[in-house]
Amino acid sequence: MAGGRHRKQELFPGLGTEGQAALARSTVLVAGCGATGGTMAMLLVRAGVGRVRIVDRDFPELTNLGRQLLYDEADLAAGLPKAVIAREKLGRMNSEVEVEGIVADINPGNVFDLTEGVDLVLDGLDNQAARYLINDAAVSRGLPWIYAGCLGSAGNVMTVIPGRSSCLRCLFPHPAPPGTLPTCDTAGIIGSAPVLVAGVAATEALKLLAGSGSLLTRGLFTFDLWSNTFRMISLPDPVRTCPCCGERRFEFLDGRFQADTETMCGVDAIQINPPGAAPLDMAGLAGRLDPESLISVNDYLLRFQAEGCSFAVFPDGRVIIHGTTDHGRARALYDRYIGF
Repeated sequence: MAGGRHRKQELFPGLGTEGQAALARSTVLVAGCGATGGTMAMLLVRAGVGRVRIVDRDFPELTNLGRQLLYDEADLAAGLPKAVIAREKLGRMNSEVEVEGIVADINPGNVFDLTEGVDLVLDGLDNQAARYLINDAAVSRGLPWIYAGCLGSAGNVMTVIPGRSSCLRCLFPHPAPPGTLPTCDTAGIIGSAPVLVAGVAATEALKLLAGSGSLLTRGLFTFDLWSNTFRMISLPDPVRTCPCCGERRFEFLDGRFQADTETMCGVDAIQINPPGAAPLDMAGLAGRLDPESLISVNDYLLRFQAEGCSFAVFPDGRVIIHGTTDHGRARALYDRYIGF
């Protein structure tokens, strides 16, 4: 049957032409564009969501390619951040969608700007602090968001509707202490897990944006593909004693839990993001370095090697140092080669 790009979706009773039109009027923020976020972004763009804003702090690496479907081997040599690559590739998937790619680390200073004007936030993040920050920002402004996480062969998805459903802090009032939870480095991950998480989260997004909110999960969907377990855990209404949605204490927004060093998930790397760091003179820094140490330089990213580590330097002053998991050593290297 002939028809437009979204003819098959419009034939689906859950959407129809009115639901498809609602998608086209919607704006979504995808926070993180790795395995989960990149797949969610592809699904939303192909589904015809009108505007998709991608925010990611990292660049593609070889260890990403087993599960991050947006990237390929050619992207490793390009030396560009994931958000820039994603913007270009997603734009080619559907030219009718406005795709924005922002290279940034989501933090208390920019989270409100990044969530401004969006109808929904999807979680493609890889760290606790950023998720709690998104939860605070979304609840404070009454913005729906979808929590999505996976590790090993397991995953979780929960849709948060402020004022009507549990938020992240209703379930977990406080982040787990550093080093107590498994990570991709310690537990590994298989590529099918983020694909399933992304599919469930993107479907929740379509329901919400198309006006079928009554069909949202209203609970925590959890699964383990390796053991063939799938569960829907019922959750209570917003918890009155919840620090966030109950007591309206948005502690992650004021920056008290923001650290200037952070272990990156899935690689031996530390991110340095000193509060108050000034924008970097990338050309000046490149000129001060040994030319033989330079890997790549462009408007978005400068990469170089020194002392057995590789450095990825961003214009906002943020640096990812690969080759160490020692926060003290990473900060010393930052001070030695970057400084303020």
